[in-house]
Amino acid sequence: MFKKEDRTKIREKKHMKVRNRFSGTPERPRLAVFRSNKHMYAQVIDDTVGKTLVAASTVEKSVSAEIEHTDDVAAASYLGKVIAQRALEKGIDTVVFDRGGFIYQGKVQALADAAREAGLKF
Repeated sequence: MFKKEDRTKIREKKHMKVRNRFSGTPERPRLAVFRSNKHMYAQVIDDTVGKTLVAASTVEKSVSAEIEHTDDVAAASYLGKVIAQRALEKGIDTVVFDRGGFIYQGKVQALADAAREAGLKF
Protein backbone atom coordinates (compact mmCIF):
# COMPACT_ATOMS: atom_id res chain seq x y z
CA MET A 1 0.00 0.00 0.00
CA PHE A 2 1.32 3.44 -0.95
CA LYS A 3 1.17 5.94 1.90
CA LYS A 4 1.02 9.65 1.17
CA GLU A 5 3.64 11.78 2.93
CA ASP A 6 2.58 14.42 5.45
CA ARG A 7 2.32 17.98 4.04
CA THR A 8 4.47 19.35 6.87
CA LYS A 9 7.27 16.89 6.11
CA ILE A 10 7.10 17.77 2.42
CA ARG A 11 7.38 21.49 3.25
CA GLU A 12 10.32 20.87 5.59
CA LYS A 13 12.13 18.91 2.85
CA LYS A 14 11.59 21.78 0.39
CA HIS A 15 12.84 24.24 2.99
CA MET A 16 16.03 22.27 3.57
CA LYS A 17 16.69 22.18 -0.19
CA VAL A 18 16.36 25.96 -0.32
CA ARG A 19 18.50 26.41 2.81
CA ASN A 20 21.30 24.33 1.30
CA ARG A 21 21.51 26.73 -1.65
CA PHE A 22 21.98 29.97 0.30
CA SER A 23 22.40 31.41 3.76
CA GLY A 24 22.37 34.83 5.36
CA THR A 25 25.58 36.81 5.73
CA PRO A 26 26.26 40.03 7.67
CA GLU A 27 26.15 42.00 4.39
CA ARG A 28 23.03 40.23 3.10
CA PRO A 29 21.03 38.47 5.83
CA ARG A 30 18.19 36.02 5.22
CA LEU A 31 14.53 37.08 5.43
CA ALA A 32 12.84 33.90 6.67
CA VAL A 33 9.05 33.53 6.49
CA PHE A 34 6.86 31.07 8.36
CA ARG A 35 3.10 30.91 8.24
CA SER A 36 0.76 28.86 10.37
CA ASN A 37 -2.98 28.56 10.02
CA LYS A 38 -3.57 31.61 12.23
CA HIS A 39 -0.42 33.76 12.10
CA MET A 40 2.63 34.77 10.04
CA TYR A 41 6.17 35.28 11.25
CA ALA A 42 9.13 36.98 9.56
CA GLN A 43 12.75 37.22 10.73
CA VAL A 44 15.94 38.68 9.34
CA ILE A 45 18.73 36.26 10.28
CA ASP A 46 22.52 36.36 10.09
CA ASP A 47 23.43 32.68 9.64
CA THR A 48 27.17 33.13 10.16
CA VAL A 49 26.61 33.77 13.87
CA GLY A 50 23.12 32.24 14.08
CA LYS A 51 21.49 35.43 15.30
CA THR A 52 18.11 36.98 14.57
CA LEU A 53 18.64 40.64 13.75
CA VAL A 54 15.01 41.73 13.27
CA ALA A 55 11.72 39.93 13.84
CA ALA A 56 8.02 40.66 13.40
CA SER A 57 4.86 38.60 13.57
CA THR A 58 1.10 38.97 13.61
CA VAL A 59 1.12 37.72 17.21
CA GLU A 60 2.59 41.03 18.42
CA LYS A 61 0.05 43.43 19.88
CA SER A 62 1.37 46.38 17.89
CA VAL A 63 0.87 44.50 14.61
CA SER A 64 -2.40 42.74 15.42
CA ALA A 65 -3.95 46.05 16.54
CA GLU A 66 -3.51 47.46 13.03
CA ILE A 67 -5.07 44.52 11.14
CA GLU A 68 -8.52 42.97 11.20
CA HIS A 69 -7.52 39.31 10.72
CA THR A 70 -4.12 37.73 11.35
CA ASP A 71 -4.37 35.04 8.69
CA ASP A 72 -5.13 36.78 5.40
CA VAL A 73 -3.25 38.45 2.55
CA ALA A 74 -3.81 41.94 3.99
CA ALA A 75 -2.14 40.89 7.26
CA ALA A 76 0.78 39.42 5.32
CA SER A 77 1.31 42.61 3.36
CA TYR A 78 1.18 44.71 6.54
CA LEU A 79 3.72 42.36 8.14
CA GLY A 80 5.98 42.83 5.11
CA LYS A 81 5.90 46.60 5.62
CA VAL A 82 6.65 46.23 9.33
CA ILE A 83 9.62 43.88 8.85
CA ALA A 84 11.04 46.13 6.12
CA GLN A 85 10.77 49.24 8.31
CA ARG A 86 12.45 47.49 11.24
CA ALA A 87 15.23 46.17 9.00
CA LEU A 88 15.85 49.59 7.45
CA GLU A 89 16.04 51.12 10.94
CA LYS A 90 18.82 48.63 11.77
CA GLY A 91 20.66 49.54 8.55
CA ILE A 92 19.73 46.40 6.59
CA ASP A 93 18.64 47.19 3.04
CA THR A 94 19.42 43.99 1.07
CA VAL A 95 18.33 40.50 2.09
CA VAL A 96 18.00 36.98 0.71
CA PHE A 97 14.37 35.84 0.66
CA ASP A 98 13.68 32.45 2.26
CA ARG A 99 10.09 31.40 1.59
CA GLY A 100 10.39 28.57 4.12
CA GLY A 101 9.34 25.81 1.75
CA PHE A 102 6.00 27.48 1.08
CA ILE A 103 4.76 28.10 -2.45
CA TYR A 104 5.47 31.66 -3.62
CA GLN A 105 1.88 32.81 -3.94
CA GLY A 106 -0.82 34.29 -1.76
CA LYS A 107 0.38 35.34 1.69
CA VAL A 108 4.08 34.67 1.09
CA GLN A 109 4.05 36.66 -2.14
CA ALA A 110 2.10 39.50 -0.49
CA LEU A 111 4.67 39.72 2.31
CA ALA A 112 7.56 39.77 -0.17
CA ASP A 113 5.95 42.40 -2.40
CA ALA A 114 5.15 44.66 0.56
CA ALA A 115 8.71 44.36 1.87
CA ARG A 116 10.07 45.30 -1.57
CA GLU A 117 7.75 48.31 -1.78
CA ALA A 118 8.83 49.43 1.71
CA GLY A 119 12.48 49.52 0.61
CA LEU A 120 14.08 46.09 1.05
CA LYS A 121 16.04 44.78 -1.94
CA PHE A 122 15.96 41.09 -2.89
